[in-house]
Formats: sequence, structure tokens, C-alpha cells
Amino acid sequence: MSSVRVLVGTRKGAFILTSDERRKEWDVAGPHFAGWEIYHIQGSPADPNRLYASQSTGWFGQLIQRSDDGGATWEPVGNEFVYQGVPGTHQWYDGTPHPWEFKRVWRLEPSLTDPDTVYAGVEDAAMFKSSDGGKTWQELAGLRSVKGNLWAPGAGGMCLHTIVLDPSDPQRMFIAISAAGAFRTDDGGETWRPINRGLVSNYEMPDPHAEVGHCVHSIAMHPARPGVLFMQKHWDVMRSDDAGEMWREVSGNLPSDFGFPIAMHAHEPETVYVVPIKSDSEHYPPDGKLRVYRSRTGGNEWEALTNGLPQSNCYVNVLRSALAVDRLDACGVYFGTTGGQVYASADAGDNWAPIVRDLPAVLSVAVQTLP
Repeated sequence: MSSVRVLVGTRKGAFILTSDERRKEWDVAGPHFAGWEIYHIQGSPADPNRLYASQSTGWFGQLIQRSDDGGATWEPVGNEFVYQGVPGTHQWYDGTPHPWEFKRVWRLEPSLTDPDTVYAGVEDAAMFKSSDGGKTWQELAGLRSVKGNLWAPGAGGMCLHTIVLDPSDPQRMFIAISAAGAFRTDDGGETWRPINRGLVSNYEMPDPHAEVGHCVHSIAMHPARPGVLFMQKHWDVMRSDDAGEMWREVSGNLPSDFGFPIAMHAHEPETVYVVPIKSDSEHYPPDGKLRVYRSRTGGNEWEALTNGLPQSNCYVNVLRSALAVDRLDACGVYFGTTGGQVYASADAGDNWAPIVRDLPAVLSVAVQTLP
């Protein structure tokens, strides 16, 4: 019988939730690293017992933790994230030059085929790679050479928060940075180029069509169609059918086109999930109703999924890394909120129930489907 492991990073530690394929009863383990912010915790597709976690506090800085037994025990690994060469400057909030400074790891993305290879997206925005299970890290510095001097922080900082690996081409990766935009490499990270054509940022940038500077919140890809990408932007839900060469808006009938996460159904390449919130200043659901929206048509036509979710007086947010799916036949969908709830649907979003309540604010949710 298959099982599911849900990896939850919060403001005050990590939690590991496990269930069988029925996804009715859940075991809750944690908090691991109690009191620490866990920006991201992720498992290796090549070895489900290999987990990586990004542990951070304002007092003690950044630590990378690794588990080789599915989260039962952990050990700190390498924590030296050094920008290559002379880092130079990027733009600050007011447009003035500001030196590059490492703050924390926002995203950990293990290789699809090698449990010892893992990528890290950091703040200030840069991409790092480890080939020895996280013991040592090297910057893929070609990324910052793509007009990095013009990048500027979004409201939450200048973070590389999304890494998408192409399962059909191990040399191709997509990343997103707030607030610089989306970028692609076709040579394993040696060189990069911006993929922001079609993005329009009328309120955030002097030139709304600029090559870099767009605030991309998240990117999703279905593994069966690696050339088709979906994006939740600062405003607008977008789609590309040519690996990011051109984007078009597919917000359609959403009540708000502002949000943070986006995810794909495991088996239906045209089924997409988003969680709209009211605006960039009011980070809560429209009308106080917590609703996940699903499109079965690749965008434009969206339906509200509400059964089991609070439909009055709900003012939580769902952050960019806090929505994920499993790979079981009846695709499960999971998300965590800033109110500390983790909701699960075992039927692709038709019905929801909380796995846990009253955790610290949820920063990330990742799912492993285990044999």
C-alpha cells in the first residue's frame, strides 16, 4: 500500500505528517528544530529517505539540515554560501546601488536522479549547487550576470524562491526571483537568460515590459509537458507553451489575479490550482472566504473549491511554497496557511479537511508519495 509524507516548514519548526493512501488518518511528528524558521523542507525524488531543510533565525543565521531516514534524525551539513568573485551591487528599494549580502536559503530542490545533488535558491538572489549531499556549495554565478545590477527586492526581500527541473532535459532549469523575474538555463546552470516576454507590470516598474524586474511569485510545470509553464505573478496568472519564450494571461474569471502559489494536478496536464488573495496590500482571501481555484482547461476558466474550507471570517494567507500535490491515482492536494492550518484533499480538490490546526504560520508544504 502506498503512503504519503507531507513536509511542513513553519515559523517555529518543521513538522512531518504521514498517512496511508486513504489519507484519512494522519500521524504528526514534530516540531523538528523547534523555534527556528524552516523556510523550506524537501525530499529527494531519487531517495525518499533523503530530506533537506533550510533552518534560519535572525539570531543565529542559516543552517542546512539533512536527514537520511525520512526525518527521524537530522544532521547539519555545509553552510558556506559565498558569492563567486566580486559580488558587486543590485538595486535597493529606492533605486540606489546596494551590495549583495547572503541572508538565507528560501528553496531547496534535490536532483531528480541523484540524492547527493541539490540546488539552493537564496536571498540575496542567487543559485547554488551541492554535489556532495549539502556538504559544500558552489554558486552558479552565470545567473547574476543577467542584468543582476538591475534586480531589486520585492516586499519580502530579493529571493530566489522557485526552482523547477525539467524531467526531459537534465540541463534545463527554470527559476523565479522576487523581484527580478523568471530565468532559464539550458546548460546545467552555466549560462542563463531572462524569460519574461509577455509579462506586464504596470504598477511595480517604470517600464512595465522590461526584460528583468518583474515580481514572479511562483512557477509550476507538469512533468509530462515540460514545455508548458504556469506562473502566479504579483498580478496575473500566466501561461507559456514554449518553455517561457512568451507568456499570456489566463487569469480569466478569478476573483483576484493576485496570489502566491500555483500547482499542477499530478495526472492532468491542463489542471491548475491557485489560491487568490485580495491584493498586494491585503494578504487574505477575497470576502474572507478561503477558496482554492481549479482550472481544468489550462487557465481562463476557474472554479472555486470550497467544500470543507471556511467561508466566512477567514483572513489567512497561503504563501508561495505552501501548495503541493501527491502522485496517487486520486490526486491529493495540500496547502498550509499563515494561521497554522494544513488542509488536504484526497480527491483533487473537491473536498477538504484539516490535517492539523494551530501550527505556527506555515511557510512551505512539500509532498512525497511513497511506495
